[in-house]
Amino acid sequence: MKTYETVTEALQDLRQRGYTQDFNMQFDCIQGADDNYKLHPQDFEIVETYRFEGNTNPADEDIVYAISAKDGTKGVLMHGYGAYSEDISTDMIRKLGNK
Repeated sequence: MKTYETVTEALQDLRQRGYTQDFNMQFDCIQGADDNYKLHPQDFEIVETYRFEGNTNPADEDIVYAISAKDGTKGVLMHGYGAYSEDISTDMIRKLGNK
């Protein structure tokens, strides 16, 4: 697995490697650009995980996930952690916490 200095660097490299879909976190799934494209925890695997900690601002703390769906779609999910993380289901916590 690679090492990146910034979130931007990680996202650019992952996109060049085919992770082109941008996923958004929902309570019990991740959603693609098309509101109808949703992946539940059983529908995708986390291939790579990169954690970035803000040195001075807690809002800068992010995790970047490289996601591969069972249907072949590849994309990235950015998720904040700590005080700024979203409310998500237990299944999503388990899925995201495995990597």
